[in-house]
Amino acid sequence: MIAVLGVDGEALPAASADLLARATLVVGGRRHLDALAPAGATQVALTAPLEPALDALAAHDGPACVLASGDPGFYGIVRALAARVGAERLDVRPAPSSVAVAFARLGVAWDDALVISGHGRDPHAALAAALRHPKVAILTAPAAPPAWYAQRLVGSGRALAVAERLGEDGERLVRGTPEELAQATFAEPNVLVVLDPAGTGNGRARIWPPRTPAGWALPDDAFEHRAGMVTKAEVRALALARLGPGTGDLVWDVGCGSGSVAIECARLGAAAIAIDRDPEAIALTARNAGAHGVPVQVVAGSAPAALAALPDPDAAFVGGGGADLDAILDVCCTRARRAVVVTLAIVERAGPALARLQAAGLEAEATLIQASRLRALAGGHRLAAENPVVVVSGVRR
Repeated sequence: MIAVLGVDGEALPAASADLLARATLVVGGRRHLDALAPAGATQVALTAPLEPALDALAAHDGPACVLASGDPGFYGIVRALAARVGAERLDVRPAPSSVAVAFARLGVAWDDALVISGHGRDPHAALAAALRHPKVAILTAPAAPPAWYAQRLVGSGRALAVAERLGEDGERLVRGTPEELAQATFAEPNVLVVLDPAGTGNGRARIWPPRTPAGWALPDDAFEHRAGMVTKAEVRALALARLGPGTGDLVWDVGCGSGSVAIECARLGAAAIAIDRDPEAIALTARNAGAHGVPVQVVAGSAPAALAALPDPDAAFVGGGGADLDAILDVCCTRARRAVVVTLAIVERAGPALARLQAAGLEAEATLIQASRLRALAGGHRLAAENPVVVVSGVRR
């Protein structure tokens, strides 16, 4: 058996201390080895890459012990160990996870929090989650420390807290706004907690994880709009399929109008930023987002200039674009990590838009959506045609 012991700065429980005392091989981070490894035991530092430590554990035929911070099964060494030596060989004895301790220090319940690790992962997914969800904990990595997130959360209205070196000498809990923490430095390891002051606290926990919405491509009248100026449900259905929004994504809705696309993306778990030069469109989008109970960041300004200060999206939706369409598509194709979708009522614009997406290296296609809805007529029904719309989409493979 390999004993995997969680360490949280407190004395080990008696049973765990006994397992450690009998170990002839101890694997762990250097600070844990220096503090706890028994004299005479072989020591192997647990660093990236993990293979040397895993090799030593797999080859050892005596009692072995792994020292790991907090709960080793929570974004910890248990997964890699089980894959290498088999779960049946592991005796895991966790301490409280760093996330649990961070929320405890804050006095905030965390049964409805979204927890994301930044280690070995694209930090943009954690950033998008922090923009969308009201209570997020991020296990930060040196490549994207708390200041990296704070700089990109400026203006979001979020409240931040950084808990560093929990349970160790020099433990510190720092609270502040993104603006206040954007240039701050923190010791490793640390946990960044991002809270929406308007949507978090110690009230009754919501259902977590949130279920997928019962439907999407909502009826047009689910959104307040002006004189039918809303992306129609049939067009929205295909646009959403091509955008593929979900938790960990950031989506731009450029020329948002009523905000229907941004709101649908937010309902599916993505962070959404809605951009429009028309103040009335911005107001409509804000009201519609509030009516649907989802957060949508609104940006008043003309694209493409208004896009310059925004974080890079995973997907971008462009509703027309007018005379600036080419310039807007150039920015979206350059900065979108996964997909670009544009809807066009003027058919002559479809070919050039398709070619522009293809020239940017996206796998692009164009589809004409021509839908008719049944309307009552003289005891029967007639087909009432909606205006045809071309949906041009490109995906980065």
